Order: sequence, then structure tokens, then C-alpha cells
Amino acid sequence: MDSDDDETPIEGLLRVAAMRQEATRAEEVAVRRARLAGLSWSEIGTLLGVSKQAMHKKYRKVG
Repeated sequence: MDSDDDETPIEGLLRVAAMRQEATRAEEVAVRRARLAGLSWSEIGTLLGVSKQAMHKKYRKVG
């Protein structure tokens, strides 16, 4: 049994939305720190499982 069994579908979706928002924020912070530490877009993309082009497009304002 899952501890989320008492959760309504709406509560579950709201929880997922909040988790997604937190994950996005955490990724932005991690990418910014990685760039400041000198990691390339290619290295960051590899670590996150996406192309360097995708990372650069999404975070080009980070640096």
C-alpha cells in the first residue's frame, strides 16, 4: 500500500505540480553553480541527460 492512498486525484496532481516546480528551481540553481564552477554546457547536458544545445537554449542567460 502506498501512503498516498488517502490522497484525492486533485491533491495528487497539486503535489506533482509542486514537486515539478521545486525540481525546476533546483535544476536552475545547479546549472548556475555548475557554470560558475567552469563546467561546459556539454558537461552539464551529459550529467542531466540532455544535449548541450538544449541546456544552452534553456539557460543561456545563466552564463
